[in-house]
Amino acid sequence: MSSKSSHTAISGAGLLIALGIIYGDIGTSPLYVMTSLIKSGHVPGLIDRDLVLGGISCVLWTLTLQTTVKYVLLTLNADNNGEGGIFSLYALVRRRGAWLSAVAIIGGASLLADGVITPPISVSSAVEGMKAVFPGLTQDIIVYIVIGIIAGLFLLQSFGTQIVGKAFGPIMFLWFTMLGVLGSMWIIKNPVILKAINPYYAYQLLVNYPGGFWLLGSVFLCTTGAEALYSDLGHCGKGNIRISWTFVKTTLVLNYLGQGAWLLLHVGEPLGDTNPFYALMPHGFLIFGIGLATVAAVIASQALITGSFTLVAEAIRLNMWPKVRLNYPTDVKGQLFVPSMNRLLLIGCIGVVLHFRESANMDAAYGLAITLTMLMTTVLLTVWLWKVKRVALPLVALFVVVYGLIEGSFLVANLLKFPKGGYVSLMIGTALMAVMYVWLKAYYIKRRLTDFVKMEPYIEPLKQLSNDDSIGKYATHLVFLTSAERASEIEQKIIYSIFQKRPKRADIYWFIHVDTTDEPYTMEYKVTELAPDDVFRINFKLGFRVQQRINLFFRKVVEDLVRNKEVDITSRYSSLSQRHVVGDFRFVVLEKYLSVENDFPTQEKLVMQAYFYIKQFISGEAQYFGLDTSSVKMEKVPLVIAPVREVALTRVK
Repeated sequence: MSSKSSHTAISGAGLLIALGIIYGDIGTSPLYVMTSLIKSGHVPGLIDRDLVLGGISCVLWTLTLQTTVKYVLLTLNADNNGEGGIFSLYALVRRRGAWLSAVAIIGGASLLADGVITPPISVSSAVEGMKAVFPGLTQDIIVYIVIGIIAGLFLLQSFGTQIVGKAFGPIMFLWFTMLGVLGSMWIIKNPVILKAINPYYAYQLLVNYPGGFWLLGSVFLCTTGAEALYSDLGHCGKGNIRISWTFVKTTLVLNYLGQGAWLLLHVGEPLGDTNPFYALMPHGFLIFGIGLATVAAVIASQALITGSFTLVAEAIRLNMWPKVRLNYPTDVKGQLFVPSMNRLLLIGCIGVVLHFRESANMDAAYGLAITLTMLMTTVLLTVWLWKVKRVALPLVALFVVVYGLIEGSFLVANLLKFPKGGYVSLMIGTALMAVMYVWLKAYYIKRRLTDFVKMEPYIEPLKQLSNDDSIGKYATHLVFLTSAERASEIEQKIIYSIFQKRPKRADIYWFIHVDTTDEPYTMEYKVTELAPDDVFRINFKLGFRVQQRINLFFRKVVEDLVRNKEVDITSRYSSLSQRHVVGDFRFVVLEKYLSVENDFPTQEKLVMQAYFYIKQFISGEAQYFGLDTSSVKMEKVPLVIAPVREVALTRVK
C-alpha cells in the first residue's frame, strides 16, 4: 500500500482506535458545557428558554463550523507525510518566514497549557456526579478522589499505554452510544428542542440576549478537543477520523439536544447543583453512568498526556525545547514517555484541582489557552493554503475572514474568564512560551557563534597523531558529535579538544552529524571517508519524530561498513589484533558553558543566562542522543559570545 493511501485507508480496527484515542476531550465536553452556559447566563443559574435554545444552537453550529469544516474537512489535508499537529504544520511552512516560529511557539505552548487543565476538569466533572447518588459526599472527599485518579494515571505512564489503549476504543464506543441513546430519549419527550437546529436562535442569543456575546466563552468548551483530531492524524489516518467523526458528532448533537430538552422542561427553575448531563439518566442507571463517565474522563486525560509527550518530542527536534530524556516503553509507533514532562503535568494538574476545587470553577481557566492554539493553527494553515498549495487568493481570504471572525470572537469572549481563572492557563502558557523562545533563540545564537574550520588541513595531522607511539592511546575508536553541516568542515572546539586540551590519540576518528528533517520518520545515513582507515564522517538524516538512538544507529552503520570491508575495527594492539579483538569505542560530547569573557547585547545576555540556568536542571545531551554513559566523556568548553576586545590596563613601574 502506498504511503498516501495508508493515510486515508479505512478499517474497522482503525475506526475503533480513532474512537479510543482522539475523541476523549471533545467527547467528555457534554459533562460541563451546559452547566457552564446556564451558570453564565444573565441571571446566573436560572434556566431561561432563550438561553437554552440559543446556547444549544451555538453549540451545534460551533461543532459544525469549527470542528467539522475547519478541522475534519480542511486541516486534516495539511498532513506532513501522514502526521498532523501544530508542529507538523509548522515544519511544512517554516521556510516561508522566520516569524512563523513565533506562531508555532504560541500555539504549542498554549496546547501544552491546555494539557494541564483538561485532566482536572474532565475527571472532576465525572466524579462530581457521585453527589447525585451520595448526597452526603463533601467536596473535600471529591477533591481527594480526583487527585487520586489523576496521580494514578500519571504514575502508569512509564509503563506505556499499549495494553490499556486496546480497551479505549470499545469503552469510548460504549460512551458515545450512551450519549446518543440518553439524548434521544429526552428529544422524544420534548421535541420542541429541535428548533435549536435553526441558526436563528444562535443569532438571537448573541445579539439580543443580555450579555449574549460573552456566553461564547462557555459555548467554546464544546469544541476544545478539535485540535486533538489533527494532532493524532498520524495514529489514525484522515479516512478513519472522518468516518468516526460522523458517528461521534451525531451522538454529541443528540446528547446536547437531549440536555436542552430536559432544561426546557424546567424553565424558570434554578439549576442549583444539578448537572443536566446526569439529569438525563434514570436514577437506577446513575452508578453505571458515573462510572463510565469517569473512565471516559480518564481516557480524555490520557489522550492529552500522550499528546503533550509527542508535542515536547517534536519541539525538541525543532530546537524549541531542552533536550530532555525520552523513553519508548513499547515498540508501538507513537508510544512515548517523557519523564520530566510527566512530572510537570502531574504537579500542574494537582495544583489546578487544589486551586479551583470544583469543575464549575475550572471552566474559567479552560478554553482561553486552546483558543490561542486554534488561532495559531489558522495562521499556519493560511500560509500553507496560500504558499504551499497555491489556493486562489480569494478563497484563502474567505478562510481568513470566516475563521478569523469565529476564533477572534471566541478569544475575546474567553478573555472575560481571565480574572475568574483564565489567568492560570495564560500563566502556564506564558512560562512554556518563555522556555521555547529562550531555547530557540539560544540555538541560533550558539549556531552563529560556533567557529567552523576546514577539515582538510587536519587530515594529515590526525593520521600522524594516530601513529604517534609517544602518546598514550586515548581510545581505539574516538567518536565526536559535530554540528557542522558540511563534511568539509568541523568545529574549532573539536580540533582544540583533539590536539591541544589533551592530545587524544586513536586508531580511527569518527565524526557524527545528526540532521533533523521536516519529514517525521526519515531514517537515512551517509558515510564519507575522509582518510582511508583513519577518519570517517557519518551524516544521519532523522525525522523529527524518530527517537535519537545514536549509539544503536552508529553500531549498525559500523557493522555495515565492516561487512562491506570498508573499515577494520579490530584493535591495532598487536597482542589483541592476533586474537581479532574489536577495539573500544569512546564518545566525546562537548558541553558549552557561559564564559565570563563576554561583552554582548542585553537581550542576548538575558537569553543565554536563562538558557544556562534552565540547562542545569535537565539531563545532558548524552542521554538525549541515547549514548551509553559508560563510554561517554563529557568535556566542558566555553561559549564566548563576544569576547571583550579592549581591556583598559595600564602598566606602571
